[in-house]
Amino acid sequence: MDARLVVVTGDRLVDVTDALGLAAGPGVGPGGPLLALLERGDAAEALAALDLDALPSAPSADGARLAAPLARPGKVVGAPVNYVDHKVEMHEQRTIADYGVFLKASSSVIGPGEDIRLPYRDVRTDQEGELGVVIGRTASRVPAERALDHVFGYVPLLDITVRSGEDRSTRKSFDTFTPIGPWVTTADEVGDPGALRLRCWVGDELRQDVSTGELIFDVAQLVAYASHVMTLHPGDVIASGTPAGVGPIAAGQRVAVEIERLGRLEVGVTDDGAIAYADRPGAR
Repeated sequence: MDARLVVVTGDRLVDVTDALGLAAGPGVGPGGPLLALLERGDAAEALAALDLDALPSAPSADGARLAAPLARPGKVVGAPVNYVDHKVEMHEQRTIADYGVFLKASSSVIGPGEDIRLPYRDVRTDQEGELGVVIGRTASRVPAERALDHVFGYVPLLDITVRSGEDRSTRKSFDTFTPIGPWVTTADEVGDPGALRLRCWVGDELRQDVSTGELIFDVAQLVAYASHVMTLHPGDVIASGTPAGVGPIAAGQRVAVEIERLGRLEVGVTDDGAIAYADRPGAR
């Protein structure tokens, strides 16, 4: 079935696909309809101009499956060591100012209700709950005071990480390692991205509980910094970093991250297809 773009309003899902001219076709690629809309450059204005009451809708409880709102972002930019408590937890002496940012493969994205696939049976894999920042306007070398003008919205995100010896981009880019969802909340609905409570559970265990106000590089600084390294395009996602409380996940568990005003993302964990680390390609 073709992906549809819906607006979540109260307890209703309003289908805006046709109204925005996003029905399946050559203009809607594998990134999905939201990415196609963002790439037009006027997503916020186009959505604001819609009369949602005049469009088809259904109760959100009817069982419609919400997929990843951005099925394949142009790029996923990660921020290492961006909370003070996580810096202490990881015995780190450096932050983004020293490490810079890193890239995750866009093919690692999955949506709500899907499963993280553990690649190895014998190497620890951790959960990292994070605030995701969705770029809405092209940003190149923007100053921090104008950086938030380039943000379309925010989304709960999980940055799954294998604790092995490879570089960050490898350890964090396995297929299924970037769950995103349940939806993107537009920036005007969120207000201050530095005043959101983030919580992350593995099973019934609350592992992470923090305010985004404790970010070392706040969202504006992070967008500005990343845009000085690489041009950020509409539909790119920045994973803003994780607080203390990361820990191992195992097959059969559920992992959830909930951010104030942004919703709750929940996924499963499976070890189907997992291999021994020593059996990975190129290891012998």
